[in-house]
Amino acid sequence: MSDQAASTLVTSRPQANNLLRRDVRFLGNILGDVLVHQGGHELLEIVEKIREMSKALRAEFVPELYEEFKQVINSLNTEKRHQVIRAFAIYFQLVNIAEQNHRIRRKRDYERSAGETVQPGSIENAVQVLKEQGIPAEEVRTMLEGISLELVMTAHPTEATRRAVLDIHQRLAHDVMELDNPTLTYREREKLREKLLNEVLTLWQTDELRDRKPTVIDEVRNGMYYFDETLFEVLPSVYEELERCLDKCYPGERWHVPTYLRFGSWIGGDRDGNPSVTAKVTWETLTLQRELVLHKYEELLKDLMGILSFSTNIVNVSDELLRSMKNDRTLVEIRCVDIWRNEKEPYRIKLGYMLEKLANTLDESLKGSPQRYNSPDELKEDLLIIDRSLRHHFADYVADTHIRKLVRQVELFGFHLAALDVRQHSQEHESAMTEILAHMNIVEDYASLSETDKIDLLHRLLNDPRPLTSPHFDYTESTRECLDVYHTIYRAQQEFGGNCISSYLISMTEGASDMLEVMVFAKEVGLFRKEMNGQVRCTLQAVPLFETIDDLHAAPAIMETLFELPIYRQAVEVMGNMHEIMLGYSDSNKDGGVVTANWELRVALNDITHAAKKHNVKLKFFHGRGGALGRGGMPLNRSILAQPPHTVGAGIKITEQGEVLSSRYSMQGIAYRSLEQATWALITAARLAKYPQQEAVEEAEWDEIAKGISESALTKYQDLIFRDPDFMTFFKESTPLPEVGELNIGSRPSKRKGSDRFEDLRAIPWVFAWTQSRYLLPAWYAAGTAMQGYIQGDEGKLETLRVMYAKFPFFTSLIDNLQMALAKADLVIAKEYAGMITDKTIRDRIFTQIEEEYAQTSALILQITGQAEILDNVPVIQESIRLRNPYVDPLSYMQVQLLAELRDLRSRDEDDPELLREVLLTINGIAAGLRNTG
Repeated sequence: MSDQAASTLVTSRPQANNLLRRDVRFLGNILGDVLVHQGGHELLEIVEKIREMSKALRAEFVPELYEEFKQVINSLNTEKRHQVIRAFAIYFQLVNIAEQNHRIRRKRDYERSAGETVQPGSIENAVQVLKEQGIPAEEVRTMLEGISLELVMTAHPTEATRRAVLDIHQRLAHDVMELDNPTLTYREREKLREKLLNEVLTLWQTDELRDRKPTVIDEVRNGMYYFDETLFEVLPSVYEELERCLDKCYPGERWHVPTYLRFGSWIGGDRDGNPSVTAKVTWETLTLQRELVLHKYEELLKDLMGILSFSTNIVNVSDELLRSMKNDRTLVEIRCVDIWRNEKEPYRIKLGYMLEKLANTLDESLKGSPQRYNSPDELKEDLLIIDRSLRHHFADYVADTHIRKLVRQVELFGFHLAALDVRQHSQEHESAMTEILAHMNIVEDYASLSETDKIDLLHRLLNDPRPLTSPHFDYTESTRECLDVYHTIYRAQQEFGGNCISSYLISMTEGASDMLEVMVFAKEVGLFRKEMNGQVRCTLQAVPLFETIDDLHAAPAIMETLFELPIYRQAVEVMGNMHEIMLGYSDSNKDGGVVTANWELRVALNDITHAAKKHNVKLKFFHGRGGALGRGGMPLNRSILAQPPHTVGAGIKITEQGEVLSSRYSMQGIAYRSLEQATWALITAARLAKYPQQEAVEEAEWDEIAKGISESALTKYQDLIFRDPDFMTFFKESTPLPEVGELNIGSRPSKRKGSDRFEDLRAIPWVFAWTQSRYLLPAWYAAGTAMQGYIQGDEGKLETLRVMYAKFPFFTSLIDNLQMALAKADLVIAKEYAGMITDKTIRDRIFTQIEEEYAQTSALILQITGQAEILDNVPVIQESIRLRNPYVDPLSYMQVQLLAELRDLRSRDEDDPELLREVLLTINGIAAGLRNTG
């Protein structure tokens, strides 16, 4: 096949970087070969014809060409249509790989060419600014002790790509990177092409769709993949870089950066709406995590055994090392490993005993025995003994290179790998509490009590040492499971250490009683208790999740009520005077729209911080961001800087969901850059909190303007979503919402209850469906009307919004997110989806309203930013979206056709599994093309 024919799979328009263009073209050529090999020249010609027509329509919309384009798609037989869908979907997978590789290449090119110049957004840049502003070392230490970022993996079902496919992507990425190797011979390049051809062929013949929903343990293993492949190595490297930069800018100081950046997980602990997450599954999750982290330590200790060949014939090791080896010989029985026999190589002997103790750590029968490591601190101490001995004979470089990193890994990952958060819906706790208190004849119907009476009762119960539960009572299955979770947490803390689970999140927290219920359950199993002397012990914190707009409004008063209860305040004090608060971006957006959700979250951050400050409590805010724009998604560094600096407090937690995990953490180079930028943002936020740059008076004025815009946006948004009786009909019929639930991408149901009410629809399918149908409505709707309502033709007010965009971080972030959403939306294609609506009156009325709002929002964004086109401020992303659209469009048109056919069949109580399969393939393809699911 000629290069000319194959290269038609990629755009010919010049791109900014020739190497990215080269990689995309190279992979396009290979895919062209695979298409010819699997479907003949006819398949390639059909794909090319559709692509060319789609591209021409993007350049200039011609109604005649548009009709011809749809006719070509509609004329495809089932087999060809299936192949065409897969061709476009796989093309996007290859483009995504090329773009990810290019991000790594750009960073390396910058570092290679910049010399001594410091890259903006890097760790060195953040530290350099501290030095240039004259901030002394001691103050920098205080700043570093105050910053904290925990990134929490969740099993939210937005990763549409199978693990098997991601594995192929990983191999492809590695091989594409080799194209940059200048030492490759002609034959080696040919072999590399053959290898890539083989991988793309394998990709073509691998099923993209799961044949069943993943189990929770499948999801746990998927999350652990990122620790195994990248994070175990990358996280300590970020710490090493920060310490290097501190040494460089503050010479003569000795730096060991406190643990400020770590990963946690919900996977295996998040039971809200997922009956598959049981206490047994949570225990199995912790066990799997421990097995992986111990295996990683074992690999590293074996590597060290190969490296530390120092001989006492040449060096004098420390007496401390010799004493520890003597102690090991006395206490550790060798069963699992062969001890090093050369007595002149003491480090290898010591490492042999360490490997034995590590292997015994999984043996519960040896619990408490010196034959195993009973805590990560014991392993760390052995490593520090080796470290001190190496420095004793001036092998500092070896200690710095190998031991220092392993010590950091033990500090970061312990024996539990990642802290597991437990989450449950508040209603489940209330139901269990009602049953338990009725059994004890304390109150007949707890659920019917007023909020004040509930608080009084729960407060008394927390102060009462007597138990509420008994093994002799027969509880319902749901109540028994509720109690089992707390028993499991207690057992886990004893077995894996107190850090394995310390946060218990409560979905839909609507009152202080929701929090106190969890504390009473914790008291039942020993996670909370009040001693006879009045002292409180507490190892589990109840964490409220404020999700809806109403909940955000109520949040400050709820926290004040809790802080005023003496026993609760004591529990907070035991946890270091720190309280975690989670804010939900998804449900607040679904409830109030993008503008209002962002504003109300900002207000809640400020008001809750103020309430806590009155009680001398530091707050750690947990931001429940999704991957998509409609669920608070944005780059990690921007999401940190989007917070008012004074609310960073005791640290930040942020969820990392679905496809975000593979896009950020599947490749070491990208994972490192993402975490480096996050560190830069954390240090920058800490500096801005200490030295504010914005005048308080000016920001207060802007807050008032933003508040007014938010109120207008809420009315406009809810007029459509809640008050238009035909809206749900429009939504369900003009998006693939019903079919999204049939894509096996998560173990959790798409609805909280088996109802069709809007309130019970989860935020993920809500956003996923709008993204697939190219509306992206949750990410921009109502913004235009709200801003126009403020301006009302007044040029002075427009100028105020321009100044706010330039100087007010909240408004900058809002406008830039709106730009991204508007650029990805396409109402020409959305109109095709609207064509599926049976009632034309509903269709025309609501679509016109959406279309007008889109036009108004786009026009206002350009006036405020002064740009000629949307996303002129980020030309790389603008170009990426522009180049992708001609390939996404055919998938969208085919999806509309397939949905219409499938729904027609199902309306007659018939079905076609192959037709459904094609629909699901288009969903996967569009997700890859737009780089977003939910």
